[in-house]
Amino acid sequence: MSEKEKTCQTRWLKTNEISMKEYRKALEDAASLLRDGELVAFPTETVYGLGGNALDAEAAAKIYSAKGRPSDNPLIVHISYIDMLEPLVEEIPSVCRRLAFEFWPGPLTMILPKSDQVPMATTGGLDTVAVRMPAHGVALDLIDTCGLPLAAPSANRSGKPSPTRGEHVYHDLQGRIPMVLDAGAVEIGLESTIIDLSRPEPVILRPGKITYDDLKPFVPRLKEYHHPSGREIERPKAPGMKYTHYAPEGTMIMLPLHVEDDFFRALESKEKTAILASTEKIARWRRFCPDVTWIALGAEDDLDSLAHNLFHALRQCDLLDMETIYIESFSEDGLGEALMNRIRKASSCPLLIEKQ
Repeated sequence: MSEKEKTCQTRWLKTNEISMKEYRKALEDAASLLRDGELVAFPTETVYGLGGNALDAEAAAKIYSAKGRPSDNPLIVHISYIDMLEPLVEEIPSVCRRLAFEFWPGPLTMILPKSDQVPMATTGGLDTVAVRMPAHGVALDLIDTCGLPLAAPSANRSGKPSPTRGEHVYHDLQGRIPMVLDAGAVEIGLESTIIDLSRPEPVILRPGKITYDDLKPFVPRLKEYHHPSGREIERPKAPGMKYTHYAPEGTMIMLPLHVEDDFFRALESKEKTAILASTEKIARWRRFCPDVTWIALGAEDDLDSLAHNLFHALRQCDLLDMETIYIESFSEDGLGEALMNRIRKASSCPLLIEKQ
């Protein structure tokens, strides 16, 4: 970002390295900024969020501006206790209460018809609002301290890999926001599951850590996630439906689920080429093209680690100026559906290998 684009000094505060007294002071400082309509980045269990007063249209506008995010891309509102939900929505249906009891605090976002208190700027012009209760101590403490519901998309420049560490936020938003609360690496590393409860048959709009199988016992008429198209894309009800997300600077190519060793034997080693894969596949493939950059995502049967490391690995590729990035495909069972959803959105194209 150029010096002209910088609008403020960004205070980067590492909450794990300060005393409890200093932590409480940092929360009060952050809360004061939020009450004044400013923005604060903070950790959640999924990714870092860029928070502003969800009831303030001007604060929402600042979020869009800081991220470079289109204003029709709705923001998720974060709360710290269930009573904060009631003023935000027309009503709380019984299915919402069941899901909140089971999964909140946690990585589940629910979409409901909004109340008049929530400005259209927060919802991307929609008459629905997306709400969740994060499972992270700093996030909950911040919301409690400021006493406000916080609209908080991922704290990155729009279209870039979501931030899973405080330094990711600072890299993207330094000079654009006044404060970053840094609590280290997040737990999950993928954004929350989003379920739309505003329609007769609830549907998953974005897969995440909480899966269809987790939700189905509580939502008998639940429809599985499907790739949005047509009007769903033109009028997105949830983040990530319409615009490019998660992409590194280089061209990312998704490998087929089953790729033969011959592909790597034929791959020309290039200085600016990276391959992102499981530790097992790297051990198998590295000997065929040792001169490319290999980045391990985790063990192939450990979906939690693969998901946790994905966005950090994409940012590593940017720091290394990788021009071409190949990434392994994984099983879509359980959390694998959310992992592959993010990989597809970050990829320029799948790799089509002709059979000999």
